[in-house]
Amino acid sequence: MTLMKSLMGAAATIALSAGAALADPAIIFDLGGKFDKSFNEAAFAGATRWAEETGGTFREVELQSEAQREQALRRFAEAGSNPIVMAGFAFSDALSQVAPDYPDTKFAVIDVDWLDMPNVRGIGFQEHEGSYLVGMMAAQASKTGTVGFIGGMDIPLIRKFACGYAQGVMAANPDAKIIANMTGTTPAAWNDPVKGSELTKAQISQGADVVYAAAGGTGVGVLQTAADENILSIGVDSNQNHLHPGKVLTSMMKRVDNAVFDAFSQGVDLEAGNVHMGVANGGVGYAMDDNNAALVSADMQAAVDAASAKIASGELTVHNYMSDDSCPALNF
Repeated sequence: MTLMKSLMGAAATIALSAGAALADPAIIFDLGGKFDKSFNEAAFAGATRWAEETGGTFREVELQSEAQREQALRRFAEAGSNPIVMAGFAFSDALSQVAPDYPDTKFAVIDVDWLDMPNVRGIGFQEHEGSYLVGMMAAQASKTGTVGFIGGMDIPLIRKFACGYAQGVMAANPDAKIIANMTGTTPAAWNDPVKGSELTKAQISQGADVVYAAAGGTGVGVLQTAADENILSIGVDSNQNHLHPGKVLTSMMKRVDNAVFDAFSQGVDLEAGNVHMGVANGGVGYAMDDNNAALVSADMQAAVDAASAKIASGELTVHNYMSDDSCPALNF
């Protein structure tokens, strides 16, 4: 059955519908909602695919505030949901408080790969690897030699995207100029398409003709403005090529959908521990379809595919910003 939400004053309380079957899996979306056309929507797609393929049902909730994280986890655990999947690193603190209280419940959290708990599966992604590939493509597509990056909340994870992108750009064009901006320093930065639009226009004024958005719902404003201003954009997490056909160069695919599908499929037998999804195991990559086929030449794709093969084999290592909090390619 579904999970119902009701607002009581300024705080949101979460109630489960009566009669829900025990051991249904559950998913909690991060701020920005399950239809953000990016990260959350990829998670929703994975849950939906599981339901369609198995005939199963799952519970879900879209958070309205930071204060709901622990509340939602406890409500689902009390109701017997198993496993419970969380979309986003911001659940780490709440999960650390809740998981020990429900040792028989399995939890999976995306973008958290540092917790060591017997009933928790942490799923990390090698976003720097996928970003490297789309960075190469950006540099090859750029006519001005200047490309941009717009991140959401300024956190190490998003700098990891930016750093991988910058390395890919420089690999394809060592003389390229890279302009990087973050939207903000609070969770509101994930859902501010107006600010995303403003940053895109500012980067265009500095010569950028390809802009990569790694900013959740904010990225919708980046892609829209890029299309309006007749430059190219690069989507993230989900395949966003279709949002502006012929204007989105590619999308850095972060297979959050596969991570959720796999967790739901393992069910109550979900294997705990931290796992990493990168180029080598299909966790990240880039999107090609009818919407961007005319934008990507055979030579461009061949160069990116060659780099992808080298990353997968270990011949090419992309520097991970989070390994030492530095990015020589971007100097931040």
